[in-house]
Amino acid sequence: MRVVLAEDLFLLRDGLVRLLQAHGFEIAAAVESGPELTRALAELEPDVAVVDVRLPPTHTDEGLQCALAARRARPGLPVLVLSQHVEQLYARELLADGTGGVGYLLKDRVFDAAQFTDAVRRVAAGGTAMDPQVIQQLLSRREAGDRPLARLTPREREVLELMAQGRSNAAIAAKLVVTERAVAKHTANIFAKLGLEVSDDDNRRVLAVLAYLDHGR
Repeated sequence: MRVVLAEDLFLLRDGLVRLLQAHGFEIAAAVESGPELTRALAELEPDVAVVDVRLPPTHTDEGLQCALAARRARPGLPVLVLSQHVEQLYARELLADGTGGVGYLLKDRVFDAAQFTDAVRRVAAGGTAMDPQVIQQLLSRREAGDRPLARLTPREREVLELMAQGRSNAAIAAKLVVTERAVAKHTANIFAKLGLEVSDDDNRRVLAVLAYLDHGR
C-alpha cells in the first residue's frame, strides 16, 4: 500500500515514515510543505494520503486544502488528516462528498502503532476513522433543537458515537460488553429515529450517520 505523508516537523515525519514502513506500507513520498504535497498527490497517485492540517508556507490549513483539492481532482482519494485540535469545519469539509475514505485523528490521542496503522488501512479501503472527540463535537453541534437526536436513549447515543467512528457491530458489542444482537437492535432504532436507510454494510451505515451529523452545514 503506497502512502504519501505530509508533516512539516522532521522528527515526527521521520518517525511516521519508520512506523509505516515497519508495518508493511510503502512510502511513495514524505513531504513537508503544501506545494510538495500537491505535486506528490498529483504525480504519484497514492493509495492513501496521511496529512497534517498545518503545513508551510501558510501554517494554517495548507495541508487540508491540498488534500481537498486532490480529492476534487481524484474523487474518493483516501485522506487521513492529523491535527492537534478538533476543527469542525475541517471535519465537515472532509465528509461533504459522502464518498468515504476519510479520517480525522488527533495527534495526542493516537496511543499506539496498531491504532494508527489500522486507521490508515481502514481509510485506504474506503472506510472512516474519526476520533471520538470529532464525533462528540459534530453531535453537540446537531443537538440544539434537533428532535431526532433528542429521542435517542443514552445507550443509543453511545452506539451512534461508536458507529460514527467506523466500528462494526462486533466491535461495538465488545466495547459496550453486550451481545451483537443487542447492538443490531440499537442500530435499527437509531436509523429509524434519524430517518436513515438501514444498511448491513459497515461503511455505508457510517457514511449515512456522518452525512446526518453534517446535515445543515
